[in-house]
Amino acid sequence: MPDNYRTNIIILTSAMDMLMKFGDVEKAESIFRSIKRKDANIYGALMNGYNLNDESWKCFKIFEEINKNNIVVDDIIWNIIIGACSNTAMLHRCQYIMDRIPSNIQRNIQIQNSLIDMRGKCGSIENAKSVFNSIDDCGTITYNAMINAFGLNGMGSQAVELYRQMPSNLRDRISHISVLNACSHSALLHEARTIFDEIPVKSSSIITTTIDCLSRLFVFDEAQKLIDDYEKTNIPSIAMYMSLLSGARNNRNSNLSEKIYKRMKTLFPNEKESLASGVVLLSNIYSSLGEHEQAKKFRSNQIKELGIKRLKAHDHSHPQSTETYAKIGRLKSKAIEYGFTFDSSWITRQLNENETIESVLCGHSEILVIALNFIQVAKNLRVCGHCHEFTKIIAKIEQCDIVVRDANRIHHFYPAGQCSCQDHF
Repeated sequence: MPDNYRTNIIILTSAMDMLMKFGDVEKAESIFRSIKRKDANIYGALMNGYNLNDESWKCFKIFEEINKNNIVVDDIIWNIIIGACSNTAMLHRCQYIMDRIPSNIQRNIQIQNSLIDMRGKCGSIENAKSVFNSIDDCGTITYNAMINAFGLNGMGSQAVELYRQMPSNLRDRISHISVLNACSHSALLHEARTIFDEIPVKSSSIITTTIDCLSRLFVFDEAQKLIDDYEKTNIPSIAMYMSLLSGARNNRNSNLSEKIYKRMKTLFPNEKESLASGVVLLSNIYSSLGEHEQAKKFRSNQIKELGIKRLKAHDHSHPQSTETYAKIGRLKSKAIEYGFTFDSSWITRQLNENETIESVLCGHSEILVIALNFIQVAKNLRVCGHCHEFTKIIAKIEQCDIVVRDANRIHHFYPAGQCSCQDHF
């Protein structure tokens, strides 16, 4: 590129956008730092890139820089920063941003849709409903955002009710997927079947979501039939098999899981990343059944066979400071007094020397942050059964509400020792 173009702000903004979409955050940041006179567009390109690359937390520092430099924040920037709040899911941060959005901007329908999404993903469902109810003429995106918010927070019945209220001409593929996903996370099998049968055009993603719903409830024969019917006229979809395999893992059904994984290897020999995820799921089943050697051997053999260097980490324990260890110890003692037992089936590897079942399970990330007195947790992994039961006990002991957002949904733990998901996750 000629040198005279390298100082053009529009071209530099486009270059940053390009690099961010390739995942090259460092080079995009380098271009950003090289620009002396920055405008709203260049800041927007940087923050949008952070959202794309799972580094949304960086957006807040950039937002403060924008305010410090007295740059006018337009609708686009507000949408991006609201998106960052949705990704990080920290309620206090969301409220901080909300307090700074001008009232005229908050009346913008795109902003309102983003706010519903943000509130839903932070577990603040009443505030999401408040925004939704303030909109006079709801369109497809608005309905979808609210249905999805209900689904994420385990309010499947409310999601179905709103879907039924939504004019049929406004429903699109996202509407169907959102309500089916809500059914999936609330064990609403009858409702899911009825809605699925009513959908005129069933896309691959709609069928996959229904398979996920059936698999979560261990209705494997029906889920397999959907796959078989789909493959009569379509190329096989690995996402459908992953949904089936995930359900089999929850059911600790090693025989079915082995069959599914072998089928995946036959149909999708080049889908290394998905096959690697399948290896993790299947090896975790072996471990949950106490067959640690078989799990280790299986993982090792598949790494070689698939030609991959390593598998994604499956153990989410972390080193503990002395203070954290002491707090966990106190929580553990209280939980045991309430009759809580530590389930070794949730340990997916052999214990090392000087480790105990309790020490490994109490090293899981949710327990660490709850021990440090956090009442809201966001993580990119699915919550395990042990942490779910432990958090219910802690909410009861401490008589507090605890909100945990995992990779799939939001769990609201109440002082009565119950979870909003009703143990279906």
